[in-house]
Amino acid sequence: MIQMDGVMSDKLKKKLAHDLGFGNKIEDGDWGDVTTREVGMMVREAIKRAEQTLAEQDTDTLKA
Repeated sequence: MIQMDGVMSDKLKKKLAHDLGFGNKIEDGDWGDVTTREVGMMVREAIKRAEQTLAEQDTDTLKA
């Protein structure tokens, strides 16, 4: 099983899994059926969202 404890909150992991189309695999709380590829997709999406948030914060700072 792939360990992601402490890296992302459970809430974020569940949201990403659902947003990326494999949330049905983790509904029972078991992440054993999630593939390495899917975990990679989650990590890339989390990074993308974090970068977007930072960019939006920078834009808001420049407007102030």
